[in-house]
Amino acid sequence: MQGHYNVLFVCTGNSARSILAEAITNHFGKGQFHGFSAGSQPKGFIYPQTLEVLRAVDLPTATLRSKSWEEFTRPGAPVMDFVITVCDQVAGEVCPAWPGAPITAHWSIPDPAKAAGDDEVIYKAFLLARSLLQQRISLLMNLRIEALDRLALTSRLASIGQSSAAPGQS
Repeated sequence: MQGHYNVLFVCTGNSARSILAEAITNHFGKGQFHGFSAGSQPKGFIYPQTLEVLRAVDLPTATLRSKSWEEFTRPGAPVMDFVITVCDQVAGEVCPAWPGAPITAHWSIPDPAKAAGDDEVIYKAFLLARSLLQQRISLLMNLRIEALDRLALTSRLASIGQSSAAPGQS
């Protein structure tokens, strides 16, 4: 592997965490990483708080949409180098056979859409998800991918999924 890497972030609804990851990857990927997102059962909408926390740090949102993972199994779909599940529910589902045999990993991110409380509490849950994803995506982008074999990359991606942001980091 060398050069340009396609990363698909998968969640059940494709309305919060995977959307955040797609936007973060595309913004910070600097042409080397291209982010995509999909859901096993897409909701067909994006939570407004997802878009709010992205816009709060000037990340583009215009092209984001909730979509099915089936889009990435069809002929002509971009071939993924990495497929990362970001919710525990989808991690337990039977995933499609991804073209190109990408390296897969699971990064458990708490579901901000399940946060209960007032608007501030809910917004903070979305901020936490953005922060955790940004930290993990940064770690992925800083790997010397071309210097690692498939097994080492799989192990590193799993390790990244175990990392967590420092309290108060956003």
